[in-house]
Amino acid sequence: MNELYIAHRVRQHLNQGLNRLQPDTVIRLAEARQRALAVQKQAETRTLLATVGYVFQHQFDHLGYRQLFAGTAIMIAIACSTFWVADQQVNELKAIDTALLTSELPISAFTDKGFDAWLKRNSSL
Repeated sequence: MNELYIAHRVRQHLNQGLNRLQPDTVIRLAEARQRALAVQKQAETRTLLATVGYVFQHQFDHLGYRQLFAGTAIMIAIACSTFWVADQQVNELKAIDTALLTSELPISAFTDKGFDAWLKRNSSL
C-alpha cells in the first residue's frame, strides 16, 4: 500500500464521519474554524534586505535595559582582561630583556645557538 492510497482511505473515512455529525456540531466546528483563521498569522512577503533588517530590529527591540547593561559589562570585562594579559606578557618580556642586557655576558653568548635553549630551560623553572 502506498501513501496516496492510505491518504485516500483516510479522507473517505473522514468524509463518512462528517455526514454523521449533528448539525449543531457542524456549526460549532465552522465557527471554531473561522475564529482560528481570524487569529492565524498571515505570511508577509518582504525583500531579503527588509527581512534581515526586521530580524535585527526584532532582536534588539525585545532586549531590556538589564540585558544591554549585562552585555556591555561583559564586553568591557573581556577588553580589560585582554589588555591586562597582554600587559603581563610585555612586563615579563621586559624583565627578561633587562636582565639579559644588564648582565656581564659577552655579545657572542647572545648569538650562540645553545643560548636560546638554555634560556627557555631556565625560564620554565
